Amino acid sequence: MSRQQKTAFLTGASSGIGKATAASLIKAGYRVIGTSRTAEPGEIRDGIRLIACDVTSEASVAEAVAAAHAELGRIDLLINNAGFGIVGAAEESSIEQVRALYDTNVLGVVRVTNAVLPIMRAQGSGRILNVGSGLGFIPAPFNTHYSATKHALEGYSESLDHEVRGFGIRVLVIEPGTTATSFEASSVPADAPLRDYDRLRVGYNVAYAKAMAAADTAQSVADTIVRAATDKAPKLRYPSGNVARQGAFARRFLPRGLFDKVLHKQFGLG
Repeated sequence: MSRQQKTAFLTGASSGIGKATAASLIKAGYRVIGTSRTAEPGEIRDGIRLIACDVTSEASVAEAVAAAHAELGRIDLLINNAGFGIVGAAEESSIEQVRALYDTNVLGVVRVTNAVLPIMRAQGSGRILNVGSGLGFIPAPFNTHYSATKHALEGYSESLDHEVRGFGIRVLVIEPGTTATSFEASSVPADAPLRDYDRLRVGYNVAYAKAMAAADTAQSVADTIVRAATDKAPKLRYPSGNVARQGAFARRFLPRGLFDKVLHKQFGLG
């Protein structure tokens, strides 16, 4: 990358991790354009330049990326942050609900990345940060489908990194743990609840409340993102916060049987 001011394009920038990241990148010297589904033409919200983008629409993504590229002149950094969650047991979600989740959390990332990659290839440089989750490498009862989308991002990001590295582009994954953000407001309950899971749900809810009481802040995740964006020797994965780092360590080094027992107990499942 050249020494001129770096530029960043960030999806899901109107709240939570995205909003904190946009502000932190601006402080770090980046010119930033973020996206929001509800952005108005020319909108600047809380000091952040926003443009409208629906990541489930290929046409909307193409228009947003073209507008950002025209305004910024180049795109040095892409951060795929837009997403939502489903809370409930796996069989409590309809196929339609699961399809909508994948359309945003996985295919949304693919659409935006596909639109930005030609720009980065032409530049001969670029960095793509996909905001995953600690649930992308740890099982997540009652967050099964969300966890599956984040597992998908892990495989997509690592494979893509090998494909595009020869063009001067790197692809990294940010792995937040439990984070106290407005993401909770964008999580939806499973649309076909079953009473059979009520007893297990009580234990999960208690465990979840404890986790949220010790949750990391959106700013701490934003700090990790800025570090990944500016790291001179970038790594593939950046766990963010103690929970994610401890989970990554346990997943790697604990015997499978012990890991399963600890996780089962942690989620209040008996």
